[in-house]
Amino acid sequence: MLRRQRQVRTQVHKLVDAFLFSLSFWLAHLLRDHPMAVNWFTYPLQPFSDYSWLLLFIFPVTPLFLEKSGFYNRPLLASFWQTAWPLAKTCAAVTIAAIIVQFFLREQLARSVYLFLPALSFALVIAKEELVKRLVAAQVSQASLRRRLIIAGTAGEPEKLRDYLHQNSREGFDVVEEIELDESFVSDLPKLLHKYSANAVVLCARHTVFGLVERAIQTCELEGVEVWLMADFFKTEISQTSLDDFYGKPMLVFRSVPEAPWQAVAKQAIDFTGALLLLIGTSPLTLFAMAAIRWTSKGPIFFRQQRAGLNGRPFNMLKFRSMVNNAEQLKQELAQLNEMSGPVFKVTNDPRVTPFGRFIRKWSIDELPQLINVLRGDMSLVGPRPLPVDEVDRFDDRAHRRRLSVKPGLTCLWQVSGRNDVRDFSEWVRLDLEYIDNWTIWLDLKILARTVPVVLTGAGAR
Repeated sequence: MLRRQRQVRTQVHKLVDAFLFSLSFWLAHLLRDHPMAVNWFTYPLQPFSDYSWLLLFIFPVTPLFLEKSGFYNRPLLASFWQTAWPLAKTCAAVTIAAIIVQFFLREQLARSVYLFLPALSFALVIAKEELVKRLVAAQVSQASLRRRLIIAGTAGEPEKLRDYLHQNSREGFDVVEEIELDESFVSDLPKLLHKYSANAVVLCARHTVFGLVERAIQTCELEGVEVWLMADFFKTEISQTSLDDFYGKPMLVFRSVPEAPWQAVAKQAIDFTGALLLLIGTSPLTLFAMAAIRWTSKGPIFFRQQRAGLNGRPFNMLKFRSMVNNAEQLKQELAQLNEMSGPVFKVTNDPRVTPFGRFIRKWSIDELPQLINVLRGDMSLVGPRPLPVDEVDRFDDRAHRRRLSVKPGLTCLWQVSGRNDVRDFSEWVRLDLEYIDNWTIWLDLKILARTVPVVLTGAGAR
């Protein structure tokens, strides 16, 4: 895993661990104050508020002790004992430190609290670590969540890097192609990126092939795919270059998508929480739409279609069916009525749309099932709208594929900037790339806020 990503993961764990130790202190006091405990220890305990100030000590020092014990230097899928030993040392150290602080401040806290504190903190943190390990192992085992790498280099270099990865990495990496860095690789690179839906291209280059490396970087730049380079600097037009390390190997990362690790974590949290709350909140509307679709037209309730996701990887996007059951077969007959330039198909007053389908389209009710796609991780709440795979395959400008460098979304700048009134596909792509190049959490929140009136008024819908 790249160093920056490891740092973000560690900071999140530090905050969670500090909270769990603080929670353990409160639970220890609560447990000691239980009537059964009072009877056992023969005397009552003072209110927790008298000692809550100790949380101001426990919360900040816990991550420091854990780091000192080597707790955060463990492998991602560490064994139980690799986790338990440094954690046990930290639990003992934090407890002893709290006792010393209390002693110097001449405060008195029941000794039983300090007996419960290390046991509770150990149990809570070890449970958290086991849960995280199971989640990571499950993700690594899912092909859709593994990072797909193409490795290219001079003779022997790709094999060396692949062996190095197998020995040092427990992350979800799949080396989908190992190839020599030459003229044929550069010319075939777009096909390889499309074939494997690669997340990154790793280049192991020597100075004699820097010209080929530069061309490969430019190709990936147009495609919106990361490049991890063990080489020197190169001029780029779009990508931002950052220095990182790949398990001790120096790397230059050329990234055409803004890097914001903390904001990326926040975006995932907003996506999951927002999608879950919206699914629950709109459940009556969802049930009404399902019943009405079943009653007003023949065919399934849901429409499933292969759409291009992150880096072009296909996924099944869900919508409520708003057209007749054979809509896809009729599409060719309406091709001459297409009002959108480029590969995208849009028709005003599309005859394939059912009467009830026209209603749910106007108020964007047909999009509600895509909240399930957001929960699955295929989509985000905000991002470029996902296009059918066959339309993406017909892109006549490879630079348009850079809109696939982020997860597709339920709403985007295109939808809040005129929605279906935008008829030029190049303008659509321009708005998507403007979003990608200027992305922040604040921009997502603004787009979500602007989406609400657009949906409530049905602006631009057809």
